Amino acid sequence: MKIEDIVNLTEGALANVPKIHAIEGATVYPSKVEHGDLFFSSNQEEIDIAIKHGAYAIVYDNENIIKHDAEIAWIKVSDIQLAAFKLIRYVIIKKEAKFFLLSPHEMSFLKMILLKKNNIAFIANDWRKAFEQILNSNDSLFVGTNKELMELIKPDVQKLESNVEGYALSDTLFRTTFKVGGFAYQEKELIPFHLEYLLRVVAFCEAFSLPYSIDRIKYTKHFMPVFIDKTLKSTPSSKSDKVAIFCDNIADIIKAREYIKNGNTWVKGIVLTPPKTKVEGIDRPHWFTTKEEVREILKSIHFNYAFIYSADKSILNTIQKEYSLF
Repeated sequence: MKIEDIVNLTEGALANVPKIHAIEGATVYPSKVEHGDLFFSSNQEEIDIAIKHGAYAIVYDNENIIKHDAEIAWIKVSDIQLAAFKLIRYVIIKKEAKFFLLSPHEMSFLKMILLKKNNIAFIANDWRKAFEQILNSNDSLFVGTNKELMELIKPDVQKLESNVEGYALSDTLFRTTFKVGGFAYQEKELIPFHLEYLLRVVAFCEAFSLPYSIDRIKYTKHFMPVFIDKTLKSTPSSKSDKVAIFCDNIADIIKAREYIKNGNTWVKGIVLTPPKTKVEGIDRPHWFTTKEEVREILKSIHFNYAFIYSADKSILNTIQKEYSLF
């Protein structure tokens, strides 16, 4: 690619009159620079390493960068991250690549049910890793969950749509029997209000002929129930009326509490969160700062359902891979 094309694509400005006129490749990692490459960085040490490795052009946004080599191209931009993805947009047009922004729940289900992952690229949340992925991948289908980054890559990035027939036949808080595409799935480890995410993912797989299996469905990290006894050891549900539910998002807690309220008026639920966390409908949840505090709350307060936000299930004494109904 010609230097003048890079300047135009990145909307930058040449800070010198270079002797070189074109580059062979591009990277954001100094260790990956090869002779003739374009390098994106505003770190002096990284730039010096890249030049030693044979970089032909540097894109930077730091006014204080010292230009040790006057023969290569120095391209000043207003924002290096934005400039890098302006170049990437050109690359993806040539590749005719498609990009989709997924919610964290949708991404969890997609990774879960996919039988093969070699025909789709999962975009990293780090912009440098994402840059290298897109630049060097032969895939034409990319998915990611970082809204800001995905819109930086493609401003009109698409979201998943539910274009597949599916609905719940019966459910409890911890199991759902549902029908998708004419097939019924009995009492799967699926939260009823997570079905909408699964349906969008199934539609996506169908649209792009991605092989998948709904039989692989299980609880996600977003909502992980563990039945426990009074010593906080995991136990079969038939032997306990206590369940600790580990969530990484407040929305699921609110939906689950509403679900319980509508179906089981006798059930007592509590919510545990780090200090100053706001949960709709609760004036003050049980706050904790350490694992020990979580354990103490679970041992000292009567409950049937304990929703624990932003904590790992390892706080319990033992964990078994057994989840079922009361």
